[in-house]
Amino acid sequence: MSRIGRMPIDVPAGVDVKIAESNFVTVKGPKGTLEKALHKDMLIKQEGNVIVIERPSENKIHRAMHGLTRTLLNNMIVGVTEGYSKELEVNGVGYRAQKQGKKLVLNLGYSHPIEMEEPELITFEVPGPNQIIVRGIDKQAVGQIAAEIREKRPPEPYKGKGIKYADEHIRRKEGKTGAKK
Repeated sequence: MSRIGRMPIDVPAGVDVKIAESNFVTVKGPKGTLEKALHKDMLIKQEGNVIVIERPSENKIHRAMHGLTRTLLNNMIVGVTEGYSKELEVNGVGYRAQKQGKKLVLNLGYSHPIEMEEPELITFEVPGPNQIIVRGIDKQAVGQIAAEIREKRPPEPYKGKGIKYADEHIRRKEGKTGAKK
């Protein structure tokens, strides 16, 4: 039995979960609304403020989907109550980030600044010129947008210049050995 899949999900006060046919789930909360079609074979039962996910058989696909379905549903509930965020750091001389209206403008050493629009349900915060915070209610979307920002200038291993996650550690390489002293 899946250890994650068999754990019940507590629905906090102020959150409304609707399970339609074919496991189309709508979660409404204080931060917004999320909708997702979960695997149609999983049995999602709501009893008061507790949701339990069961699998119909011991098939390999059902065992795999059991924990995934529970995690996706839990992420939706956490998203509409607390939200998700990813923090990025910009390292390098002359590299900086700024917010202009709903655009994130990145100066990353290219001949032109890079502009990114805020997608729906995602907000950018720039508390300092070397810090970017991506916030939203959809965990997958927040991670995807943060990865796209990081992709604009990934950190290089010699000096660590580029955009990295705040909790990411860059393995450094030694430079040339025949340098003049």
